[in-house]
Amino acid sequence: MLAMLEELVSRDTPASSKTALDELVDEMAEVLSSAAAVAEVIPRSKVGNVLRATWAGGPGGQILVLGHLDTVWPMGEVERRQFRTQNGFAYGPGVLDMKAGVVQLVFALRGVPALGVEPSKRVVCLLTCDEEIGSPESREIIEAEARRSQAVFVLEPATPDGALKTSRKGWGLYHLTATGRAAHAGANPELGVSAIEELAHQVTGLHALTDFELGTTINVGVISGGTRPNVIAERAEAEVDLRVKTLAEAERIRPLLENRVPHLPGARVKVAGGLNRPPMERTSGNVALFRRAVLAAQGLGFTLGEASSGAASDGNFSTALGIPTLDGLGAVGSGPHAVYEHIEISSIPQRASLLACLLTDPGLPA
Repeated sequence: MLAMLEELVSRDTPASSKTALDELVDEMAEVLSSAAAVAEVIPRSKVGNVLRATWAGGPGGQILVLGHLDTVWPMGEVERRQFRTQNGFAYGPGVLDMKAGVVQLVFALRGVPALGVEPSKRVVCLLTCDEEIGSPESREIIEAEARRSQAVFVLEPATPDGALKTSRKGWGLYHLTATGRAAHAGANPELGVSAIEELAHQVTGLHALTDFELGTTINVGVISGGTRPNVIAERAEAEVDLRVKTLAEAERIRPLLENRVPHLPGARVKVAGGLNRPPMERTSGNVALFRRAVLAAQGLGFTLGEASSGAASDGNFSTALGIPTLDGLGAVGSGPHAVYEHIEISSIPQRASLLACLLTDPGLPA
């Protein structure tokens, strides 16, 4: 397991590099084929291809397993921060999010036939390459397979204490453009309308919509604008992140975010974007899968907690379709998207065993 993990982590696979990801998809197709899968590479035009692997199982439906091969780290990060192990932990770019989860999948699917059993249903696994940028070219495939499935398991990391995730916030991305009127800042500033000043009003207004009790947060994370300090800025822009717990809250907040009114006379404001991923709400189906996982963990000699996350995943798509979904089945560790990202090495076989138990569980939804 560690050898495979080191091989995966030692490859730069940012979502922006289709070439690097396509090479890894082809290799993972061979790995999963050797684990008795029927592997198919689905071409994508702008991002890395999608790998769909299928295993035969018992009658009566399908289990979908979701994972991704892309990371947030740029080309060259592997050389700057090489894979290493220390004091029971493994470090490296993407080790937690989510290359350890991919390793666990491979070994779970090797272990099931080695023990002389089969999955309770047909198993379809999708390994995508655009999850970190919102799954623009894989969402359609994910949703199509989810509609055919009775259960969806997501290999995103667990919480640092190993808990599984039955809910996640929805994620919206917006681009706000403020337009004013340029003028000389010294000779005739009264003729100008500052887009930067307008943007400042919009930023404070957007942040005021955050409601921690409802779990709704709005963050203006990137701003730009203007040309020179002696010119009243004609244009300014902002990138906005929205997180919501429920679809009802998304519908409430959407017009407040999208229909912004200019503060300054003569200024104009335009908002583009929308909800990238719907909320993964805590449904009865998600909770039922969690309870099956708790029973499996007890049989393996450990306990599991239940958690919610403010971050989104591809599991948001399947839950929004009404398909029971359980997330956080990947590695146990800390620091996703951070330079100190790491996993607990001892958790890898434990979580692979848990996944194998779930894939062979006859008590899953019919």
